[in-house]
Amino acid sequence: MSAEEEKDVTGEASEEPTAARKPAAKKAPAAKKAAAAKKAAAEKKAAAEKKPSAEKKASAESKPTAEKKPSGEAKPEPDGQQDALKAPAKKQAAKKAASAKAAAPGDAGEAQEAAKAQDATKPSKKLARRAGASVKAKPTRRVVAAHARYVRTSARKARMVCGHIRGKSVQEARAILAFTPREVARDWSKLLESAVANAESNHELLEDDLIVREAYADEGPTIKRFRPRAMGRATPIRKRTSHLTITLTPRPEPASTKRNA
Repeated sequence: MSAEEEKDVTGEASEEPTAARKPAAKKAPAAKKAAAAKKAAAEKKAAAEKKPSAEKKASAESKPTAEKKPSGEAKPEPDGQQDALKAPAKKQAAKKAASAKAAAPGDAGEAQEAAKAQDATKPSKKLARRAGASVKAKPTRRVVAAHARYVRTSARKARMVCGHIRGKSVQEARAILAFTPREVARDWSKLLESAVANAESNHELLEDDLIVREAYADEGPTIKRFRPRAMGRATPIRKRTSHLTITLTPRPEPASTKRNA
């Protein structure tokens, strides 16, 4: 080989490694680009992760404010519940006022004086009421009663006699019963004497002032018996009884008449 050929071969050989090195030099910027792209992707992911956390924090901060708004607004309550809520507050206010009065010595003394004045005025009012009642109330007449039960006479026969003595004085009733031709008149006279004795001994009333206020007869139980009759028959017998009552009262006082001067 000539020298020129050897130079050409050596020139080609020297060119081949340069050509082989050029791609390596070109590969270094590509690797740098890939690393830069990875970093950018990582930064994007970190930013994306931070955004939801920030949004959550903002939503968490905004929710309590939204919840607090309805609580601040007073809901309309019924009247009964409002009164029930106001009652304890009124009681507490009354207790505070009472404690404040007790704490102040001057106020306590004034309160005691006012209470004494009220107590002093109360008896006078009571006395005035009693006096007015005594003036307005009319004197009531006493009534004395006497009863005779299970008298062996019918109520119809007894009523035929008691109508004559009703409204009469004791002396007049005695005279009427003494001259009445009926058997039941004796029972009525006995009952009259019993009523007069009750008035004199129990109520301290005078016989001359008494009149017969009421005299009436009520039916009592009937005793049933049977009487044999012809052909084996029996007819009933009814034995009537009655309850007699007499009430006496003092004679009313005559009304006072004023003479014109």
